Amino acid sequence: MNYVSVENLTKSYGIKVLFENISFHVNEGDKIAIVAKNGSGKSTLLKILMGKEIADSGTVTINKDIQVVLFDQEIEFDSDLTIDEFMMTLDSAPIQALKNYHKSLLSTDYDFIEKALAEMEIHKAWDLENDMAQILSQLKITDLDAKMGTLSGGQIKRVALAKLLTETRAEHRHTLLIMDEPTNHLDVEMVEWLESYLSKAKITLILVTHDRYFLDAVCGIIWEMEDKNLYFHNGSYATYLENKMIREDNMNSTIDKANNLYRKELEWMRRQPKARTTKSKSRQDDFYETEKIAKTDTRKESLELDFEMKRLGNKILELRDISKSYGDKLLLKDFSYQFQRGEKVGIVGKNGAGKSTLLNIIQGLEPRDSGEIETGETIKFGYFSQKGLKYKEDERVIDFIKEISENFPLANGRTISASQFLRLFLFDDQTQYSPISKLSGGEKRRLHLMYILYQNPNFLIFDEPTNDLDLPTLTVLENFLLNFQGSLIIVSHDRYFMDRIVDHILAFEGEGKIRDFIGNFSEYRENLKLEEKAPKAVVAKKVETPVPAPTPAAVSTVPSQAPKRKLSFKEQRELETIDKEIPQLEAQRAKILDQLNNESEYDKIAKLSAELEAISEKLENHEMRWLELQEM
Repeated sequence: MNYVSVENLTKSYGIKVLFENISFHVNEGDKIAIVAKNGSGKSTLLKILMGKEIADSGTVTINKDIQVVLFDQEIEFDSDLTIDEFMMTLDSAPIQALKNYHKSLLSTDYDFIEKALAEMEIHKAWDLENDMAQILSQLKITDLDAKMGTLSGGQIKRVALAKLLTETRAEHRHTLLIMDEPTNHLDVEMVEWLESYLSKAKITLILVTHDRYFLDAVCGIIWEMEDKNLYFHNGSYATYLENKMIREDNMNSTIDKANNLYRKELEWMRRQPKARTTKSKSRQDDFYETEKIAKTDTRKESLELDFEMKRLGNKILELRDISKSYGDKLLLKDFSYQFQRGEKVGIVGKNGAGKSTLLNIIQGLEPRDSGEIETGETIKFGYFSQKGLKYKEDERVIDFIKEISENFPLANGRTISASQFLRLFLFDDQTQYSPISKLSGGEKRRLHLMYILYQNPNFLIFDEPTNDLDLPTLTVLENFLLNFQGSLIIVSHDRYFMDRIVDHILAFEGEGKIRDFIGNFSEYRENLKLEEKAPKAVVAKKVETPVPAPTPAAVSTVPSQAPKRKLSFKEQRELETIDKEIPQLEAQRAKILDQLNNESEYDKIAKLSAELEAISEKLENHEMRWLELQEM
């Protein structure tokens, strides 16, 4: 069933064209992720689909039998409503039936009671209350009598998310669910629950997210918005990256050819008299088209920078027996840690556990109850907080950065200009000379991040840096941090980001306890799951008759490794077959790669990419099976 059809859609703001003549279709069951840098028009496209914005040209056709539901960054609510009242403001027949049923429980009007019961049957609303309670519980919303106006930003987002998911369950119509950064302000457990919920639910979804693990788990289609166009990718985030790389390589090849032709045609144009024949007029038109391609800027600034940051001394940062409480709530208890040169530490834990408090104590922005902090004399902190950027409304982006310095220092006495550094973080020339007030929310976050890095600190402290950042910016930031030679502390719920950057975790586990874990974030989460299973096994053993400890002799008789056996006839034949097929698969893979390098049509690129993925998967399976058989 077709939900949405869009043909030749164009939208501009002033002289800035967001997208031009894009066309697409959304069918029932599609789960689509939109990837683009901030300011490319993601949110505008979603608003056009919702009917909240009007396109400059093109058509949007939405099937009359579906409803479109948006989970937006900006949430509207009445501050005086309780959470329970806010949840019941849903405009759907099952919710209305549930409200009437609750009223009927207090009524003596038998006609009203009978009608309410009939509505519950008609709209299949009996399970709705249980569904709503389950969703609220999973999102850690327990006090339904709390006023909406008393909630924090993160709590409001979770309540709004619960309302949206309840609405998709309550409505038995076909629904297109549109979600803009749903994982912001959710802790890891909630993100994992939402990930599981959306991946299993039979829904049609358009999603904007910076969480790449979440994207891969939920969506099978990626739309890439870039250079006013919309590109389509079937598969994972890795497939999208591969397709993008192939497209850019092909484009660069096309530009090289156009440049050669452009030089010849330019020479011809200069020799032509003013009067044009029909034939020369046609060639002149071709010249301008060639010129357009030849002057396309596809340069990607490299982040392989050799930084000249302030030297780190022997003493970096040492915390000794730090304690901090707010009333009866204990956040830190006798916490000690010595940071090393170049160390990249991730801090994780539930919201309100004290992560941001520790960051503030380290920098002297908040007092500690007890303990000592010793900071090296050469340390220069760079702090990216959640409070946002302070700026003058009419100040231009380039001037804001130049207030720090005209140039950014590199090693060996080299420098890059403020404008070049801005381009590294995806600010094009037009945006650099725009007022900061005209930037999107995500672009302001990106500028704030760049402002911190441009001051050339040697100890970075990031508090949730990935919220509201787009995926291209996150890639740039990750590459920057991987090359960063100083020390780094990151507080983040972004699992992919943490796995890529940090190799050491400080986990806030409540009641002032902080666990020191060597490894990345996924390894820490896996370790937690193993520990959750372990206590059950211990309890079970306590109930049983105690088992005597094995004697040394008994221990020594257990072999350390199972002896190898001979392969069966069938396994031997399988090994021989795999030995023959692996070189054939490698040859096929090389042939497809060669075809991809010389292909420019997108449909053919998509088909070849799918074939490449299938061949690569088969080759990997063969290699794994070959190793298993060799082990035997």
